[in-house]
Amino acid sequence: MERTDILVIGGGLAGLRAAIAAHDAGRTVAVMSKVYPIRSHSGAAQGGVNASLGNHPDGGDDTWQGHAFDTIKGSDYLADQPRAEILAKDAPAAVIEMEHWGAYFSRFDDGRIAQRPFGGAGFPRTCFAADRTGHHLLHTCWEQTLKRGIKVYSEWLLLELVKHGDAVVGAVALHIPTGDIESFPTGAVILGAGGHGRIFAKTTNAYINTGSATAAAYRAGARLEDMEFVQFHPTTLYGTNILISEGVRGEGGLLRGADGERFMDRYAPSVMELAPRDIVARGIQTEANEGRAFEGDGSGYVHLDIRHLGADVITTRLPGIRQIAMEFAGVDPIDEPIPVQPGQHYSMGGIACDEDGVTDLPGLYAAGECSCVSVHGANRLGGNSLLETLVFGKRAGDRAAANAGGSGGSGGGAGDVPSFVYDKAVQTQHDLIDAFASRDSGVRQIDIRRRMQQTMTAKVGVFRDEAPLADAVSELAGLREEYASVSLDATNRCFNYDLIDTLELGGMIELAEATALGALKRTECRGSHWRIDHPGRDDDNWLKHTMATRADDGTPELSFDDVIITDYEPMERKY
Repeated sequence: MERTDILVIGGGLAGLRAAIAAHDAGRTVAVMSKVYPIRSHSGAAQGGVNASLGNHPDGGDDTWQGHAFDTIKGSDYLADQPRAEILAKDAPAAVIEMEHWGAYFSRFDDGRIAQRPFGGAGFPRTCFAADRTGHHLLHTCWEQTLKRGIKVYSEWLLLELVKHGDAVVGAVALHIPTGDIESFPTGAVILGAGGHGRIFAKTTNAYINTGSATAAAYRAGARLEDMEFVQFHPTTLYGTNILISEGVRGEGGLLRGADGERFMDRYAPSVMELAPRDIVARGIQTEANEGRAFEGDGSGYVHLDIRHLGADVITTRLPGIRQIAMEFAGVDPIDEPIPVQPGQHYSMGGIACDEDGVTDLPGLYAAGECSCVSVHGANRLGGNSLLETLVFGKRAGDRAAANAGGSGGSGGGAGDVPSFVYDKAVQTQHDLIDAFASRDSGVRQIDIRRRMQQTMTAKVGVFRDEAPLADAVSELAGLREEYASVSLDATNRCFNYDLIDTLELGGMIELAEATALGALKRTECRGSHWRIDHPGRDDDNWLKHTMATRADDGTPELSFDDVIITDYEPMERKY
């Protein structure tokens, strides 16, 4: 492929915003996406994007300092505080920029962008476009990408990052429609390829959220940070785990158990349903575990009731939620409550990087859910994920553009790299695929995938304990060994999703193993990580980030870095 200054991998909000920034800095840019960009998972984000605009008519002036503190408090004090402040400071400009680019937002009667409360926030600062905010922001960034004529490679699966010495100088990818494998020389790679929620069985994440780019960075030598912190969204549709936005509770939705009574007063009496997601998820799961939910066997559900809001509010503010409930649960929320249960939703952990997306590897940058800046710490506030893609996507694009040398500068650079480096990387992937295709017998990838997902859901879930976690680590190590004997059901090259799933599975297992091992080693309760055998937060020993480095055999090796604390000393979270 033709060399570019910047190669962005991922066609969602983080990737497109990074590509726009790098292009506007005068660089040649290409975007590689596993799907057509407007099919990226950013489009599934429903509820909104945070910014301290102070538009809400209830009175009071919101500030970026308040937003930063809510983010840090919500993170259970594991967020790096200077970076949380950057997120909050840059938020208003990021949202206004999207508005000026043509993004649709719901409005108050005076024309200002509407804002509503989200869990864990001290102010109604979540800007929204009904319940399809991510969809509108993604399409807006896509329009800006097209306007600039940025080259886009759709339906290309990243297989490996290419290194020359210590620097990342390109990528090798498979063209899904044809099966062709090509190298992409570049001056810098920005990863904005989303999360890895599909390592769990019950998840709101799209099928494409396998963490293939995160795993490629891990194999190349980048460290993973805080992988044990997995957000379980409290309200996913029972049976399918489709997301039911936090915006439903922001509009006044109520959670009720099998007896019809609200139960959140047992867990967060001052804010009830608007507590942070980790608290609400544990509340719902406890109701199920203790037999107070519908089908109360530990996998049951509760009701999310919005009937009292009335048809006008539901059809104008929550039209997408109504459609989901009607089509996938057979209930019209105007007349009936929505059945919900916790499900994996977001990965706070990811590729370790700073506020400009800079990773451990020269020439490699990261932004969005595949990264760990860390602004979310142990628990992400609703409305901060879309914001993260805009703020840190732009910053990563700006920094990569500044650093990527035209012919092998400090940010890597393919200009001085011999062609055989790329040829060898391509041949390695051909050899790997040939090995899978040549086996006459072996284990099927789907069997390993399902066992991995079941292990993660059952043993690395909302509540965690030493023995199940140790079992999970052992089982995942065994699955990693089994993966070496996978054989393909189909050996054609065009749109061979058995091959694609097989190629992605190896990385999924390694990400799952790093997650489970981090959860086993962290002997405390903090945010989304809840060890029933180690109650309470332990700031003396665990005010640290978990860093995972990949050993040559694929096993994770852990070390720990201090959390960056500046203005906000850790205190007990009370809601």
